[in-house]
Formats: sequence, structure tokens, C-alpha cells
Amino acid sequence: MGHHTATVCLWLALGSLTPVSFARVVEPRDPVPQGYHAASYYPAPHGGWVSSWREAYEKAYALVSQMTLAEKVNITSGVGIYMGPCVGNTGSVDRLGFPQLCLQDSALGVASADNVTAFPAGITTGATWDKQLMYARGVAIGKEFRGKGANIHLGPSVGPLGRKPLGGRNWEGFGSDPVLQGKAAALHIRGVQEQGIIATIKHLVGNEQEMYRMYHIFQEGYSANIDDRTLHELYLWPFAEAVRAGVGAAMTAYNAVNGSACSQNSYLINGILKDELGFQGLVMSDWLSHISGVGSALAGLDLNMPGDTNIPLFGNSLWQYELTRAVLNGSVPVDRLNDMATRVVATWYKFGQDKNHPRPNFSSNTRSRDGPLYPGALFSPSGQVNWFVNVQEDHYLVARQVAQDAITLLKNNDSLLPLDAGDLTGGKLSVFGTDAQVNPDGPNSCLARACNKGTLGMGWGSGIADYPYMDDPIGAIRKRVPDVKFYNTDSFPWFFGTPENDEVAMVFISSDSGENTLTVEGNHGDRDSAKLRAWHDGDKLVQKVAEKFKNVIVVVHTVGPLDLEPWIELPSVKAVLFAHLPGQEAGESLTNVLFGDVSPSGHLPYSITRKASDLPDSIANLKGFTWGQVQDTYSEGLYIDYRYLQKHSIQPRFAFGHGLSYTNFSFTNATIRAITTPLSVTPPAPPATRPASVVAKYSTDIPPASEAYEPAGFSRIWRYLYPWLSKSDADAAHAIGTSKSKTYPYPPGYSTVQRASFPPAGGGEGGNPALWDVAYEVTVRVTNTGKRPGKASAQLYLQFPEGIEYDTPVLQLRDFEKTKELQPGESQELKLTLTRKDVSVWDVRRQNWVVPTAIDDKKGFTAWVGEASDKLKVACYTGEGRCVEGAKQPV
Repeated sequence: MGHHTATVCLWLALGSLTPVSFARVVEPRDPVPQGYHAASYYPAPHGGWVSSWREAYEKAYALVSQMTLAEKVNITSGVGIYMGPCVGNTGSVDRLGFPQLCLQDSALGVASADNVTAFPAGITTGATWDKQLMYARGVAIGKEFRGKGANIHLGPSVGPLGRKPLGGRNWEGFGSDPVLQGKAAALHIRGVQEQGIIATIKHLVGNEQEMYRMYHIFQEGYSANIDDRTLHELYLWPFAEAVRAGVGAAMTAYNAVNGSACSQNSYLINGILKDELGFQGLVMSDWLSHISGVGSALAGLDLNMPGDTNIPLFGNSLWQYELTRAVLNGSVPVDRLNDMATRVVATWYKFGQDKNHPRPNFSSNTRSRDGPLYPGALFSPSGQVNWFVNVQEDHYLVARQVAQDAITLLKNNDSLLPLDAGDLTGGKLSVFGTDAQVNPDGPNSCLARACNKGTLGMGWGSGIADYPYMDDPIGAIRKRVPDVKFYNTDSFPWFFGTPENDEVAMVFISSDSGENTLTVEGNHGDRDSAKLRAWHDGDKLVQKVAEKFKNVIVVVHTVGPLDLEPWIELPSVKAVLFAHLPGQEAGESLTNVLFGDVSPSGHLPYSITRKASDLPDSIANLKGFTWGQVQDTYSEGLYIDYRYLQKHSIQPRFAFGHGLSYTNFSFTNATIRAITTPLSVTPPAPPATRPASVVAKYSTDIPPASEAYEPAGFSRIWRYLYPWLSKSDADAAHAIGTSKSKTYPYPPGYSTVQRASFPPAGGGEGGNPALWDVAYEVTVRVTNTGKRPGKASAQLYLQFPEGIEYDTPVLQLRDFEKTKELQPGESQELKLTLTRKDVSVWDVRRQNWVVPTAIDDKKGFTAWVGEASDKLKVACYTGEGRCVEGAKQPV
């Protein structure tokens, strides 16, 4: 998510101007470009009308009905930064048995905790193109969060989508495509939530670069200006998949969308997430991103995290006691608070956390056994805060499998790989680069991993976990070739002699990025300094090694694409492997591939261009500083990554989905059949009226002021955030609310009347349930035609017919499957599907998904199946109901 580890947050609060802000909008502001508009959408839709959530909402209603005003308010906010064991800690209602909820990073493991697994990053998981591994990793992560006593897992991340190759947090997500992101996120969510842990889909939406994303005293967070069709077909797509999977929580982004800050953007939260997508869980702010009290409540925010204003540690909040005041004085309707509290409690019930869910047994603030219970307080009681519970089990096996199966072979001239260890004894293997060995200061020595020293296993910021150990590459290589020569430097040794022709050199290079709260080697989260170059003069190191050796292997640990042109065509650079961000299992996962225990089976989750300018300026470059609000306008529309390159016939160095193997595969016997026929132009309409929610059963009368009074004799902890008002403040607010003597300046279009009908694209979790009807089913037989075992990735890309009224990308990924490990000559039949939504476009005028038709094209849609976006083997035509091998590719 966008918040930070504990020490980083303290640094924010005390020193940095960039992330810190007052709780108000800075004036004047730069105008949002014409054509981009953040519409108002009120009121916030009630949750609880989806049948699968109904029982949880009924239980929540029974509990929340017994709560006082202050108790309801207390569970809709954090109690302050560092005011508990977790990175986020909500208020509780101990009187009724509702506990404080523990919210914890990160998307790749339990952050700020010991005895956990440091899993490979999201981008590594995406590179496996393996649904089973995506799910298995989610299961393991969910078990570890439960074992540590957390309630809410702050992952997975699908925003940023990866629009900008230089974006700092792309590595936390699964790749630069909405379908790859969406399917991986849904599998991760299912795995996590089956363990009784609430997953959080984040960041909604448009957080595609780190710099200038946050509101502060000199500048507003940038505005991501996104048109309606692009928003639906790209950036919202994985969020819809997550809601369809039943995700329990959603997090808003720091930035604005179309001029309205995400934490109070009523169109995004009320209109799209809760109404069109039918989201039933709770919506939280990113840490310290809450910039209004009443406005954000009306816009649909349910949980303020971590509770403070944008300048923390002063005991101030825009909610807590201020939300209590707002309800009493009538500016926030009681109905809205009831829905907020019910969403929080219902989500807790939905995942069985009312039954024997463990309490936190760790502290995000210290590794010592004992420490302050409320570290952010000026004076805090102390006690045991860490119990050192080991939750790793055998999860290293899942972590290693993900790291191994993500390794992507980009080049393998003369079949240099796999290596034969026996041929390399006697000093015939030389390894260069500090990235080959664990950080000599220790794998966790850098705050929030904010350094690039040693093997790069993850980026920096809040999306990390502590390494229990680091299985580094050089250690694993030495197990195979004990006399390997290792040069632990990023500069080629000046004294180096002349190698023999059969000697092999391996060069390790890296590229890092992370969260904007910390700067590493001049990079402010995004790769604004290094750009697409390898760090530490890695390109120069490869060139120098290639001058000496005739057989060079380059291993890359990276957050995303690099500029490989300085050395990729050098004759001696024969093999290139992208190992992405492998987490703790960087060593054996790599040597298994290098020495041929397994064939590489990873595929790129993004394109690698020949030069940065192959992509348009709007996505190739980061937005720079300006006075006022930075405007980041998505002028490229649908055309990011491979979609842009294909539209403009630009050949990348390595295409999206590219990945080589030590063996070969054929794709034969393909079939396509229509499952849902005929497809109407728009989905069947949702029900005319939505089912009633239990939220409507609450009283909407302003409660007595006494429900906000602070209990007599209560001893406060300074800086801890409470929901109570003094008697005089509560009485004064209540007098205003009941007399209606003052009118709050509500936003345009404001209403308190619940909408009776669904939007055309709504009606279920993720949208209209018919969108997930399978329209076509494609089967293909994949055969290992080579001499080594290996796994194949089948990727299905959709091509819309010519002559339709909508401009569509040449190809769009729609599904993927991976085979088991096939022995030479062995085959496996894979099934891929196209849903109604897959063959639809978003029609801005109709505000619905539309299946376009072309009268002159009897072939209908074309489903291409192959090993990469530029390596398509089979074309299947929906109109003719047949598949053809060897058809001419559209790109």
C-alpha cells in the first residue's frame, strides 16, 4: 500500500515536506484539462445486498445496533500512527467483543515482523504466468498473516498498473496488463481470504508514478486525468476482478483522479466501486492521505488510516471526535455512519474473525521482547510486544518455486545454457557483480530495504518483508562449482588477464525502485535518476566482461524493463536471464535453471523496448515539478506497453510475454466453441430494484449527545485518537443538528436517498454477473517437441474484427494457462476462455459493456494462442467456429 514502515513514518512526520500536508486543499490549483471531469455521485450505496454477504451483514446489524455513536465512530478510524502493534490499528468496542483490527503490510509477506517468509515480489509472480503458483503464494501469505494475528492484509497491489516503465512501485503488482494483473490478484485474494484474512485491493486508482502523488503544504497530489473508457478497460479492470473474487477491503490512492482526491472522490468510491462494481467490503484511505472529514465520509470512505491528519503525532484527526461532532451536528447523516460501521463489522464476520482469530503476537515498532505499547505516545505503558512466533512452515518451497518459474530466458545463443558444472571446474567460471552476493551488512540492514546493496530481492518502501535469510546466487553457484572465481565488484578488475576460449563469465546487474518516502542513489521512488539503465554502471561492467570473455551470461534482478541496447547484441553476450525480484530464494531457484535441473519457463510481464522513446512521452517519462497541481493526463488512452507498440508497428527488443526454454513446444488440435449464444449487444439488464440492505433498518435519527460524552474518570493517552467529545462540545453539536439551524455546504448533486435501481453495468460483485458468462472456449494441445522437460505458457490474445465503430488495440491479452512439466514427447490439453466482458468494449454513451458486431467480417473475433504477444501459433475464428495453425500474425 502507500503507507510506510514505522520508522519511515516517523521520518515523514518529523522531517519531510514532500509527503506531509495540512488537512485542506492548496489554492490556487492548476485546472484539469478540458474533457476530464470528476462527477459527483451520491449517496454512498449501502452494502449487504449481495446474497453471499447477507449473513455477515445480518450479524453485523445485530452487533452495530447495540453500539453508541462514539463506538460506531471508533471502529471507522485508526487510533493514530504507532498507537499499537501493527502499521494500522482501528478502534475497538470492547464492551461488545469487537476487537481492535490489525492492518499490516505488505503484498509480498508480513512486513515489519520476524520469523516470516520474504516471498518473491508481485512482478516476479506475474512472470510465472502460472495460476496455480499465484494461488499457492496467496495461501502461504494468508497463513503467515493469520499466524501473526493480523486481520487485514494490505495487498495485493494492482495500481499502479505499470503504465510508466519508470514507475516506482510497478514491481508490487503483477505486470503491465489489466488481465494479467486481474487474474493474478483474484487468485491471490482467494488464497489469502480462504485463511480467514481480509485482503485489500489497492491503490484506487491512477497512482502510476511516485513523485508528486501526495498532498502537502505547498502542492496538491497530482491529478491522473483518465477518460471513462480507458478507466474501465485498463485501470479498473483488475479492481473489478478483485471485487468479483470477493475482496474484503479496498484502498484509495494518494493522488487525485480528474481533479478530485481519491480519498474523497465520490464518483470513484460511490459510483464505480460501490455501485457499478457492487463492492461489499470496507474502503480505507492510504496512510496519511485523508484530507477532508465530512467530504470523504459522504464520498464513501469507510475507514480512515491510520487516523491522524496529514501531519501525524499531534493527536489530531479529521474523523474520530470530529466525525462524532459531524454526526451530531447533522453534516454527516447517521445513515452514512451506520453503513460505514456495518461494512467494517460485516467484513470481520464474513471471514470468520469472530471465531478464535489470533491477536497480534508481534510489534511493527521494535524487535525487542518488551517495549512501549503505544510508541507514538509521549508517555506509554510498556509490556511484552513480541512473542517471536515462527509462521514460515515450509513456505520457502512455494517462494522458491515462484522465483524459479519466473526466471525468464531472453537470449540463449549457441545454446550456452544450461551449463554443465563438470565442464566449469578448474576455474573456468567467473562471476562478476555485487548483485551476486547478499548485502555484506545483512539482508535487512537498510531501512525499508532503501538501498541497492548486494542481491536485489525486492524494491523499497512499505511493500517489503524482512528476510529470515537470503539464499544468494553466489552461494548456490559455489555448491555446483566450488572453485568459481567471484569478483565482488561492479567495476571490471584492471589487472584481469586473458581467459581461455571455453571459459564462462556470469555478470549480475540490477535496477531498483520503491516508494517516494525514501530516496535511493538519487531515485525518488521512481527511477527518475537511473532511468532504464542498470544501476552501478552495470551496463559498462557487462561491456568490459564481454571484451574479455567469449561466453558471457547476464543475470538481471530488476523491478521492471531495462535498456539492454548497450550490450545485448555483443557477440560474446550469449545468454540473458531476467530473475526479476526473487525474495529470499534467489540462489537455488537460479542455479536450478542455470545448470539445467529445470528449463526456464518465465515470460515477461511487460515489454522491453529498444529505446525509451519507442513509447509516447505521456508514459515514457515522469511528470516533473510544477507550482500548483501536477496534471498527468493519460493522452495515450488504451495504448500502453505492447498495445502502443503494436498499434504503431514498433518492434520491441523483447515483446510482452516473451520467454525462451531449453526445449520446444507445438500448439496443435485447437478448437473453439461458443458457450453463450447468441451474445446480445449488451448484457441482460440487472434486476430492476436492488435487494434491501439491513442498513436501512437502523434508525436515522441523530442520537442523544450523551452517546458522545467521554466516560467519567477516563485516563487518556496523549496522541491516541478517541471518538469522544466533551459534554459541552457534544451538546452544542447536537443542538445544531436537531434544530437544523445551519446548513452544511454539500457538494453538487448531493442526495441522501438511496438509488432504487442498479446502473446498467452493475448488479453483482464486480459488475453485471453476465459479464463473466463464458462466451467462447478454446482448447489447444501443447506438446513438448524438444529433448528436455519443460513447461509451456499458452497466452490467449483477442483481436476484434475490422469495421466496428470502436477503436481497439490490435491484440489484447484475455487468458493464459501453463502446462505441468512435460517430458519430451508428452502433451497436455489446455482450456482457455473468453467471457462476455473479454469480447466487449466500454461504451461511454450507454455506460455499459457492448459486444461490437461487424457485418462484413464473418470470421468474427479472432482468438490467437501462442507463447508470447509476438509468437502466436494458432488463430481461432469465433464466426467460423474453427482454428487454423500457422495463420499470418497481425503483428
